[in-house]
Amino acid sequence: MADHKNHPHGYYTGDIHNQFVEEHHDPNSKKAIWRTFWILLFITIFEVAIAFAPLSHGLLVTIFIVLTIVKAYFIIAYFMHLKHEEKGFGYTIILPFMLIVYFIGMLITEGNYIGMMGSIFK
Repeated sequence: MADHKNHPHGYYTGDIHNQFVEEHHDPNSKKAIWRTFWILLFITIFEVAIAFAPLSHGLLVTIFIVLTIVKAYFIIAYFMHLKHEEKGFGYTIILPFMLIVYFIGMLITEGNYIGMMGSIFK
């Protein structure tokens, strides 16, 4: 059995197998977190700034949706630690999310259609 002093970043499970589990320690993790913080802060400041710009409503909504997706990527990738996971695990998170977004879009589209049809028959 290996000595714990030889493995500074991890722990033994303590079960009957007594396996050593390494922690995912990255010395550059603080740097990545601060970089992500500054990126998210810049995007948020940019969103607030363009909210008062004389742009069309459709363009503003499109810009906000794109920037929100970019911010969600950074939060999921760095704060939820999914950037360095295996691709299969990432797909198990992303695919249901995309399906939910798709279903919401379809429900909104169908709801608008039903609303239009209701106003025709009044």
